[in-house]
Amino acid sequence: MNKIISFGAIFTLLISISCGSNYKLELVSPKTIQVNEKLQLSVAEKNGKQIDSVTYFLNGKNVLDYKAVDISDYKLGKQAVSATIFYQGKQKVLNNTIYFLAEYPPIVYSYSIINEYPHDKTAFTQGFEYYDGYFYESTGNYGKSSLRKVEVETGKVVQKIDLDKKYFAEGMTILNGKIYQLTWQENTGFVYDLASFKLEKTFEYGESKQGWGLTHNSEKLVKTDGTERMWFIDTQSFKEESYIETYTNKRKAEKLNELEYVNGKIYANIWQQNSLLIVNSVTGAIEGIVNLNGLQEKANQTGDDNVLNGIAYDSENDRLFVTGKKWSKVFEIKLVKK
Repeated sequence: MNKIISFGAIFTLLISISCGSNYKLELVSPKTIQVNEKLQLSVAEKNGKQIDSVTYFLNGKNVLDYKAVDISDYKLGKQAVSATIFYQGKQKVLNNTIYFLAEYPPIVYSYSIINEYPHDKTAFTQGFEYYDGYFYESTGNYGKSSLRKVEVETGKVVQKIDLDKKYFAEGMTILNGKIYQLTWQENTGFVYDLASFKLEKTFEYGESKQGWGLTHNSEKLVKTDGTERMWFIDTQSFKEESYIETYTNKRKAEKLNELEYVNGKIYANIWQQNSLLIVNSVTGAIEGIVNLNGLQEKANQTGDDNVLNGIAYDSENDRLFVTGKKWSKVFEIKLVKK
């Protein structure tokens, strides 16, 4: 009898230990949330077992008010949340991903045409900028890539250099007497003297593996890489110091291409679409969408390849120009709110 009791006690003890360690923990958080809402975090134990304490983190920073986290000042896009859970002298870390969305839907715009100017219909436009009375343009395709200076009124190319056939040129911008130009998959950027087009240096990309669009905010270069991200790059070290991710109140926008900085906002093309995005340069919120359908046909082009891909802004005279890949025209347009 004593042996039976002894074995029974041991069996009961083993079951107790097993049940005590059988915790089924889950970090509860939304998959998406608009930044005007309060974020709520919690941990659930699905077997109803006791949890001693939980510490919550948002992007590595401790969250004290985990039942109503103020996220209004956060950039949009992918965020990391985690919970460190303490129970029965043990510790477990759980991780989730949340996507922060814009507070408001974007304003929709159409356009009116103010002027039309001739454009080289063989130019596969990848970068486009207005500077000191001229257009500057980067054209792509292997064996056909170039950097050029163009007369606005006539479309005449007055200065040009061709890139080595191993490069596919992409976005370009002008800052402090230098021209910065990207290449697509070659992980190489070029820096030229503005006046002479003489190549002064090259630079490599960091975490962003491809070169698509390029602009600047008077201090940093702003670069796209074909995703939803815009990277802010130091002009001396060429280090990618930060990025924003572009989102509406419902979803992200990918394949961001040619860029232009206009009055504190970033205007962006989307690859294979005849539209512009107006992006908050701090948060990444897409504040406006410009429907530019109809311009491709007016520029004597069709198809997915030869779409809109060129934005230039004359800040002195408040003129906005757009063109596209192999378009025969550059259009000066005004945005019209729908």
